[in-house]
Order: sequence, then structure tokens, then C-alpha cells
Amino acid sequence: MKRPQFDNRTDRKGARNSRRKLLRQMAGLSLALPLSRLPALETPLADEEQSYPPAGPAPYPTPVPLQPADDGFLQALEQACFLFFWEQANPTTGLIKDRCNVRVQQDTSNVASIASSGFGLTAICIGEKRGFISRTDARLRVVKSLSYLWHKLPTHRGFFFHFANINTGERVWESEVSSVDTAILLCGVLMCRQHFFEDRDINQLAHAIFDRVDWTWISEDTSILSMGWTPEYGFIPSRWGFYSELMMIYLLGMGSASHPLRSDAWLAWKRTIFDYDGLRYVGSFAPLFVHQYSQAWFDFRNKKDHYADYFQNSIVATDAHRLFCLSLNEQFSDYSNALWGITASDSVRGYVIWGGPPATGPIDGTVVPCAAGGSLPFMPTAAMRVLRTMHDHYPNARCRYGLVDAFNPLTGWYDTDVIGIDVGITMLMAENARTAFVWETFMKNPEAQRGMQMAGFQPYTPPPSAQD
Repeated sequence: MKRPQFDNRTDRKGARNSRRKLLRQMAGLSLALPLSRLPALETPLADEEQSYPPAGPAPYPTPVPLQPADDGFLQALEQACFLFFWEQANPTTGLIKDRCNVRVQQDTSNVASIASSGFGLTAICIGEKRGFISRTDARLRVVKSLSYLWHKLPTHRGFFFHFANINTGERVWESEVSSVDTAILLCGVLMCRQHFFEDRDINQLAHAIFDRVDWTWISEDTSILSMGWTPEYGFIPSRWGFYSELMMIYLLGMGSASHPLRSDAWLAWKRTIFDYDGLRYVGSFAPLFVHQYSQAWFDFRNKKDHYADYFQNSIVATDAHRLFCLSLNEQFSDYSNALWGITASDSVRGYVIWGGPPATGPIDGTVVPCAAGGSLPFMPTAAMRVLRTMHDHYPNARCRYGLVDAFNPLTGWYDTDVIGIDVGITMLMAENARTAFVWETFMKNPEAQRGMQMAGFQPYTPPPSAQD
């Protein structure tokens, strides 16, 4: 099979707002966005009607394993994604850019995000395993990165500021100390500790960085964690109280040996049940990525807590999103079984929070590659169909780092940028779908194991229809 190439193409420039500005405006609001009136959508069930685990009248969709022919495609895609994390990093600080313009000869932006850096640390482990880089070079970059995180990058109670200057580590844009972005960074730190388990320097630095985090402080004497804190205004009012990417935060906090959260924190956040087209699942008024991020590192397969099997839940939620996109075909003719996926991304209007069900944000026919990329372990065949369609039929969507962040086939708009967290979720989930490497490596960490034990996870055998 000919190996697909992800090459650089020209495109049109689209207006874009600051992602940082929108994130500050949207903090905590995505969980309260209004429902649109769609015929197939039922509103979330009231508290007294909730049932766990989320089994609906329709059976779980059956995930089909990747085919051998998909391996070469994903190998090339992962290698392209890896290049972003390797090339768009400061090799001294190890910090990685929040985003990069792929349509200019040299991107000169200097803003790093700690979440992008967390994905990048994991990408280095994958890249070394895949032979994209030597173990010597990978180790050196990881040691420099962890050393900078421990010794120089500003923190507060062990938590890191969301955005920093890639060269100096200085806080930029008056960004917040972020609980979720710190969690993503810590997942990358712990991934490196296990992948380079024999390395004394990496082991000690990773322990020090993780153990410094005071999880009891971010809870502010409550069971529901704050989204962040700023020196100017104190704690952000918004809290992690509804199902979302929050699972990684709580699990890491409960797994801490130095400043652990109490186990009742896992019981405090709400699991709202959604019904869509006969599918029932735990969800939020939020984009598709909330079903992906925690599961990039934590392995929820064949496990459930008191409430749900979250891996199967993500399968159902992903299928509901696919059906939701298909329901929009009359309005946006590009959406089909071969081209779907809307999650938080760039758009012609700037960075937007959009998706569904229920319909959220100014949906306009734009498709977002990482929606399918981050869904690879949940619906491999369906996600591969989308990624191949994007690569084969939309050459302007291809770039050095895989696929641009978003594009609109109906208007001819193609993004100029890639975004680190979106490149990251695609790369990690592609590797998990192929080999489960990230899951199996990360879950060797005692912090991850302890967190899931405290949350009450137990192994079990899912229904046959969900395993075939």
C-alpha cells in the first residue's frame, strides 16, 4: 500500500479571534448553552429519572477494529502530528506552542500552552516507540522539559498558568492557573516517567512535579473543583461540576500521595443523561472532545464505577454525534457518513465552541478533523472513513502537521493553523486505537491506579454487543 503523505498546500486566509480571549469568556459557560430544537432530541432526563449505567432502548453501537490497510495511513498521520510537537517546541524550555500557522515559511508566534506541552511529552514517548526519533534525543528533550517545569516555570500551589512565553516561561495574557490544563500536562509528565522508567533523572523530576500539586487547595474546601485561579481575582467562579473532561482532574487528585482529594469528590459531580435517536449516554452541553480527553491517558475499557462504563459511554456519545451531523445534511450538504465531526475549533469567525447534540454554537458546515481523530478508539471504522475522506478529497486541508484545524467545504474556507491540543488528541487516540500503548504505559503509574481505585472502578465484562 502506498503510504499517504501529509504535505503542505496553500489556502485562503480566514478571520480569526484570539482563542485565549474566547476561552476566558467561555470558561464554565459551555455547560449551560441553550438547546436547539431538533426533532430527534429529547432533553436531558430530570434527576429523579436518571438511571445508571446509561443503557438505552437501542443497543450500543458495535466498534469494528481497524483493518491492516489503515495502519500505514495512521503511521503517516502520527508522524506528521509528531513533527508539530518536535518542531514547534523550544528545545531548551520544552514548552510547545499553543498553535502554529502552517501556511507561512516560519511561524513566529511565541505563546505556549501547558496542555499542548502535556500532549507533546506523550507524543515524544510515541515518537520514540515508533522510531520517529532516537531514544537519546527523546530522553534529552524530556529531561530538559521536566527540569524546566520543576525549576523555572512559574506555578501556584503546584498548578501551572494556562499560557506562557515559549522562550521565557513568563505568564502571558493574564491567563489563569488552570486545573484542567495542569492535569493534561501532568498526564504527559507521568507518561514520560513510565516510558523512561529506568531513567533516574526523569523519575525523580516527574515525582517532584506531580507531588508539588496541592489538589486540596483547588477544591477550596468543597468537593467540586474550581476551574482555576488568578492572582488578580482569586478563584474562578466556574467549577467542574458536570460530566466533561473533568475525569482526569479528579482521578489525578485522588491518586496523589502528597495532597490527595477525598474519594467523595468523585461522587460530587453530576452525570446528566442524554437521549438522542434512541441512544442514551452521560453527556454535557459541550463539544465532542469532552468524551475524549480523559480517555487519551486513562484506560476505562472493561471497567465501570457505580454509575457507568465510560468507555462504552463514549462510543454511544460518538455515535450520537455522528447521527446528529447526518441530521444536518439538508442544511449543510457536506455532512455525510464519510464527512462528519464538529468540536471546539477554529472557524471563519475565530475560535468557537460548537458541536452537538444538542446543537451548540454557530454551526455552518465546518468540519473538524480532530473530532474524528479523537474518536478512533471508539468508532474505528467510522472515524477512519472520515479521515481518509479529508485526506483524499480535500488536498487544501493537508499540511505538514497532518490536517489543518478545521475547514468548510461549502464555502472553500481552510484554516491556516493547527492547534496543539487538537493535533495531540488525534495522535494519542490513533496510537491507542492501534496498540493501546498510551493506555498501557500510563496506567502503570501508581497515581493512576490509586485514583481509579478510590473512584470505585471495578473490572467487568461488557455486553457482547459492545465487544464484537
